Amino acid sequence: MTSKDAEVLNGILTRSASPWMDGSGELGSVVISSRVRLARNLEDVPFPHLLSENDASAVMEKVFEAARNIGEKGFGGPVISISLDKIPPLDCQVLVEKHLISPQHAQGKAGQGLVLRHDEAAAIMVNEEDHLRIQVLRSGLELEEAWVLASGIDDLFEQNLDYAYDERIGYLTCCPTNVGTGIRASVMVHLPALAVANETSRVLTAVNKIGLVVRGLYGEGTEGQGNVFQISNQITLGQTEKEIIENLSLVVRQVVTEEVKVREMLYRNHRVEVEDRVFRALGILSNARKITSDEAIRLWSDLRLGVELSMIPRLEIKDVNEILVLSRPNFVQKFFGTALTAQERDIRRAELIRKHLASRGV
Repeated sequence: MTSKDAEVLNGILTRSASPWMDGSGELGSVVISSRVRLARNLEDVPFPHLLSENDASAVMEKVFEAARNIGEKGFGGPVISISLDKIPPLDCQVLVEKHLISPQHAQGKAGQGLVLRHDEAAAIMVNEEDHLRIQVLRSGLELEEAWVLASGIDDLFEQNLDYAYDERIGYLTCCPTNVGTGIRASVMVHLPALAVANETSRVLTAVNKIGLVVRGLYGEGTEGQGNVFQISNQITLGQTEKEIIENLSLVVRQVVTEEVKVREMLYRNHRVEVEDRVFRALGILSNARKITSDEAIRLWSDLRLGVELSMIPRLEIKDVNEILVLSRPNFVQKFFGTALTAQERDIRRAELIRKHLASRGV
């Protein structure tokens, strides 16, 4: 990685604002982001967990070379290529907190790499579970737009690499649940009103029953912190990419309708209680001198609900979403550039949030 690339990476790792979290997309008051991820593998090459370090590094270099051939025009913007074993473990963890790599990928083993667009809208994980995991992130409910870019990048990689593909079943992947199209489409939603009304379980159980999967804030194996959930397709075989995206979009719209309906009911029938909850969150976040990451994300959820209900006109959704990043433990440590104890992180986190809100006039 060149010194220029290292500078770009450091900017990404210390930037709390990600364009795909700016609240500009469709249904942005409930839908935080949309993601399309494509799993691809190279022909006649063992899956990543079977590769030696040398062979994994060779795969990574092939992908990096293909990325150079694709160029800025193909990716829709400038990109950097990163060998994860060459950067500090803390940097890998910040990439996880920013949803750019998975916790599994953050191990930073030899041969694990990342091709990342400067604006964080597109990222290719190299030698995670599969040789390539091409992902595109968009604000709001924009699965179709994410698919168009992901598919375009995928086509360009396929011109430079020989993919493992079977004419009968489709793309071959390490996990059988990804075989076929290899697509995993997911939508991140914020459901605070359903949580307050104890309706979250009912709605998300119904989603599970129709073949979709609900996960927490950071994907598989995580909880719905801050009332944030990821809804994604489970089946990749026997359906086209268009059908998968259309089905997921339809279900998400139904979930959004349920959330909005409950919000309106709560604000109509329990206005004082809702306002008290929101402004207590604002008061603590604006003035606390010490705050844990768990408390920060819980209060973030209440504050975002207030912004979504237009109760705090000086704040926009993108301003609140930044708190979701800058309150994370590894981001705090990276931002201040020094080793911090848990208590020191809590103090620094509160400082970051106070300054952020003060800069927005609240």
